[in-house]
Amino acid sequence: MSYRKLGKNSGARKALFKSLLAALFTHGRIETTEARAKELRKFAEKVITLAKRGDLAARRLAIQAVADVGVVHKVFEEIPEKYADRSGGYTRILKLGPRRGDAAPMVLMELV
Repeated sequence: MSYRKLGKNSGARKALFKSLLAALFTHGRIETTEARAKELRKFAEKVITLAKRGDLAARRLAIQAVADVGVVHKVFEEIPEKYADRSGGYTRILKLGPRRGDAAPMVLMELV
């Protein structure tokens, strides 16, 4: 497989990524596990590319990927001018160290 299953079935995994994307675009940065962040990066890059495209079809595809329509509206208003000169690499992952409870590697994922 070319993606991480994260110990979840497909429905739970899709819901997880929709909510993580909404949180990332709302706050600009989130703290999550390394595996989730690496997998989320793919979705975030695609949504930002759709926002740069800016047409109605791109907006509808972004609404499918993100759980909140208000967040998609915010992304389509703010992101295109912010990343107009970038051709990729819109996210940054900074390692924080292990989580206290289960020693899972934690990271800070943020928009560049």
